Amino acid sequence: MAGLDKNTPQPTEIKLHQKSRVMEIAFGDGRRFHLPYEFLRVYSPSAEVRGHGHGQEVLQVGKQNVEITGIEPVGSYAVQPIFSDGHDTGIFSWDYLYELGQNQDTLWERYLENMAKAGASREPIPSFDDRPKTK
Repeated sequence: MAGLDKNTPQPTEIKLHQKSRVMEIAFGDGRRFHLPYEFLRVYSPSAEVRGHGHGQEVLQVGKQNVEITGIEPVGSYAVQPIFSDGHDTGIFSWDYLYELGQNQDTLWERYLENMAKAGASREPIPSFDDRPKTK
């Protein structure tokens, strides 16, 4: 997780837009970012996603339709989203959210490139119960 930089502007507003699956976050410097839930999920700062060191990152696949079902404050420096796929261990500090917003286009392109290299899909993987029934 990014450190807590005293120079990072503080958020003034956080809105979850459930229909479009976007977190809107406004900061004290006037910047406003629209971060899709899928983007937040695949860039979660948790060890489950990032691993425990460089090169241990785990590519997140099938997260296109993920939702944020809840969000909890963490002190006065972060929030912890609860995702519909059960992921709830990523603590997003204000500076990490600001960094994600500033670098969203580059990070998203990197993610798509990694998905293509892996031959993976953003589409959710059907569970056993969701598969078409055969006779």
